[in-house]
Amino acid sequence: MSDENEVMSTEDRLIYMANQIARNVEALGEAEAVAMTADHIRAFWDPAMRRRIGMLAAARPGALSPIAAAAVGRIVAP
Repeated sequence: MSDENEVMSTEDRLIYMANQIARNVEALGEAEAVAMTADHIRAFWDPAMRRRIGMLAAARPGALSPIAAAAVGRIVAP
């Protein structure tokens, strides 16, 4: 999204936040960025947010960056 002041749905906001976290650590390299993104989501997102991002990743696979998608995959994996 180009305009952060634009009103987003809750789903779009979760995707935006996951991608933003991933983008902020991507310079560390893919493996470290995936680990740090997953750790951040586990530590700071409540369980309902984590469940919802897992459902969104499945329903809208192209919405997450590769790093964010891999991090979410780690969180929702059994």
